[in-house]
Amino acid sequence: MGDDENTTIYKHEKKTTVKDCGMSGGIYGMAFIGAAIYFIQQAATFWMGVLGILKAIIWPVLLMYNLLDFLKM
Repeated sequence: MGDDENTTIYKHEKKTTVKDCGMSGGIYGMAFIGAAIYFIQQAATFWMGVLGILKAIIWPVLLMYNLLDFLKM
């Protein structure tokens, strides 16, 4: 490495970003677990249970859609 002016050393620093969901993340988590339990209990077959898990994941989307539709927004 001869010349200090022409030598460039790159240091890659890993930056971590922590996103704090606060209370809303905990509420969503509990609601997800409750919805998953409800839908799985209603399932008659294994695949209906799998569908129940998928329903538990997307229920907030359906809730907001129906709420906004009801409020005519």
